[in-house]
Amino acid sequence: MAGCPMLRDSPQLTAPELDRRLPVLLLRTNRYPLHHGTLAAIRSLGRAGVEVHAILEPGTTPAGTSKYLHRCHGWGPAPHLGTALARYLDRIATRIGRPALLLPMDDAGAIYIAENAGTLKAGFVFPAQWPSTPRMVADKATLLEAAQRNGIAMPPSRMPATDAELREAVGALGLPLIAKWARSWLLPPGLRSTLLVTTLQQAQRLLARAHDPANQAAGPLILQRRIPPAGGDWFFHGYFDGSSRCLFGGTGRKHVARPADAGHTVAGEWVVNPRLERLAHEIVCTLGYTGVVDLDFRLDAQDDVEDDAEDEGTYHLLDFNPRLGAQFRLFHDRQSLDLVRALHLHQSGRRIPRPRPAPGRTLIVENHYALGSFTRPLTKIRRGRQADELAWWAADDPRPFFVMGKLSLAGALTRARPGRRRR
Repeated sequence: MAGCPMLRDSPQLTAPELDRRLPVLLLRTNRYPLHHGTLAAIRSLGRAGVEVHAILEPGTTPAGTSKYLHRCHGWGPAPHLGTALARYLDRIATRIGRPALLLPMDDAGAIYIAENAGTLKAGFVFPAQWPSTPRMVADKATLLEAAQRNGIAMPPSRMPATDAELREAVGALGLPLIAKWARSWLLPPGLRSTLLVTTLQQAQRLLARAHDPANQAAGPLILQRRIPPAGGDWFFHGYFDGSSRCLFGGTGRKHVARPADAGHTVAGEWVVNPRLERLAHEIVCTLGYTGVVDLDFRLDAQDDVEDDAEDEGTYHLLDFNPRLGAQFRLFHDRQSLDLVRALHLHQSGRRIPRPRPAPGRTLIVENHYALGSFTRPLTKIRRGRQADELAWWAADDPRPFFVMGKLSLAGALTRARPGRRRR
């Protein structure tokens, strides 16, 4: 795509061999068609010879057209219909014919697996988890309460219920601020989970939507102080065993996001940050989480801290995602080990070798990067650098890239219609 860097080569060591007798089922409940993390998991496991199944639209999304996908099983019942989804998963397990590793790709799936582990363990394997933990960390309101109890730094926050409380919160936090819905996996179509709020009137409109019965399942509305962006946006991905030991993980920096102040990674880089890594381990251990995790942070830098002085300031936890992060392939080490392969090795009883980090490795999400490249200043990644990993393009699996392009173009044309702009 226009404006996207090309791939660059990096030396690789011998990849650990996965147990091909253990298939994988990717559990999707969010029907967003351009989820590049799903495609990345399919490719990573499929290239290692693992049979990959997925719950998504067959043939109409990029992930559904990957040559590494063994079988699409179509959308199932929503997770809140617990018994119905359990029956559907049981039918899939029967089709697969042997136990499969069940890997959630969104918060609702992670919560469902933890809360229904007893029913699911007959046909699937997955990391042991306290039943209540994924819901507690995914819900931004209960996460905030847990962080306050345990001394975990998060941006100062308010949960206003009335207009008077909202005005007080805006006065205390200042504008612009960040607005979040506590339970993003229950948001109805048309609402973003996180937004940058620049006016009191915008905040009031959001509070009115929080009072709408159609949106109350996703509430309450949380207002957070916007941490100045000078220190940068950071993230940690890791896999923790039942003893809260991190068996594989890494820290990265988000250079480009979409939307800019409250969005997912569009351009990221693997940056070794021992202080942040220790903090992430402490948070996961303190909250009693096990399995695959994706944590987001923003560094509140002190005074005029230099860009590389990572030992200054405070890292504020922004989100605790109890599942695989979409950009997990950024942490693909020099022996071709990544998070899903580490998970597969551990759940199949095989040893996870000592990681061989590849700091400086970069990842680009082409469609979102290209859309912003016409107005965005040059970033560090674009100055003479080539991307190590592209979210969509792969020479050995090209079809998903073209399906993504078709869907992106159709979406752009829909958004450009004059009638839609007026609305």
